Amino acid sequence: MVTYIIRRLVLAVFVLFVVSFISFMLMQLVPGNPVSTMLGLNATPAQIESLTHELGLDRPIIVQYGHWIGNVFHGDFGKSVNMYREDVTTLIAQRLPITLYLSTLALILSTVLGIIIGIFCAIRRGSFLDQFFTILANLGTAVPIFWLGILGIYLFSLRLGWLPIQGFISPKEDFIQSITHSIMPVLCLAVTSLAMMARQTRSSMLEVIRQDYIRTARSKGLLERIVITRHALKNAMFPVVTLLGLALPALVGGSVLVETVFNIPGMGRLLVTAVTNKDYVVVQAGVLIIGIIVSLANLLVDVAYGWLDPRVYK
Repeated sequence: MVTYIIRRLVLAVFVLFVVSFISFMLMQLVPGNPVSTMLGLNATPAQIESLTHELGLDRPIIVQYGHWIGNVFHGDFGKSVNMYREDVTTLIAQRLPITLYLSTLALILSTVLGIIIGIFCAIRRGSFLDQFFTILANLGTAVPIFWLGILGIYLFSLRLGWLPIQGFISPKEDFIQSITHSIMPVLCLAVTSLAMMARQTRSSMLEVIRQDYIRTARSKGLLERIVITRHALKNAMFPVVTLLGLALPALVGGSVLVETVFNIPGMGRLLVTAVTNKDYVVVQAGVLIIGIIVSLANLLVDVAYGWLDPRVYK
């Protein structure tokens, strides 16, 4: 098991290097000069040349990448060259916890409810509730997140006045207000993952409960609850765990839309603002952070495979 995890860690480090290199190179190809944007339209050629040299943008691209990645290993992502004019590490430390907080709540909600609904639909296959939840799941995978957010603002904020329109409050400051501000963003983030989780769990459970060992367990007189939880569910979790590993990166990506719609100061909104203002240092750091999150999610999925079936490590 240890050897397997070490191999996966080495592969994850290699993937992160590739992601960082590609994102760095792509930002160099983006039209426009960040120095000109930073200094404004009235900047003289001498000022542009001086600041370009100061930022190291006149050096070869490979040298720039080596300097940047070397600083990253020391926890220094550079300094915002355009809009924020702050250390990128400070910006990420302020914004990333907000995104992870909302994404974690959405992941827990979508996973728990998705698995419960999927198991229920598989056990009650063909019933009215099964058909009802199946229709909702199909709608959930198709509905755009930003449209759902706008609809929620109109209905629950403007019309009913139950929930705030925008913003974010930390649970450390005011727990109740934090919950009310988080309900709509979390639900918007969770809808797609919940629908996919429910559909996948239902399909996996339907396949497993038809197996001979399930019929044998039932013939022994075991309670249906024990048959489902101890025998069927564990073997049905492989595709669900795979989907769970893909859900976290999807939630982080979906936070770009949700944070923009609800005006939440998280990583998603930070990246949108940085791209709009050609703040390439912030974009590079943000892409690398997302790459780390994706790699860790994949590593956890691999470890979960081994827990479900130790033969994976052989």
